[in-house]
Amino acid sequence: MEHALSGIRVVDLTHYIAGPYCTKLLADYGAEVVKIEKPGDGDEARTLPPFFADRPGLERSGLFFLLNTSQQGSWRNREIDRGRSMLVRPVEQADVRVET
Repeated sequence: MEHALSGIRVVDLTHYIAGPYCTKLLADYGAEVVKIEKPGDGDEARTLPPFFADRPGLERSGLFFLLNTSQQGSWRNREIDRGRSMLVRPVEQADVRVET
């Protein structure tokens, strides 16, 4: 099924709530969204409740998963040269870059 934003590539460099909500809407309208999180724990929204079974964890935040559905995820270590080069490729190929 064709959607309004089918064929549009978005690189998501956002965190917390406002930016991820924006890119969630773009994904819901058919854009291909790749979320690139910061090294370490990734998006700070991963630490916000509610948590599945009330047990905190980076893979358990209901808020994070609500805001990042329909997106491809990727964590990159931007501190090393290889990490930087891996970040450049998706950014260069994107039609849209969203930053917080």
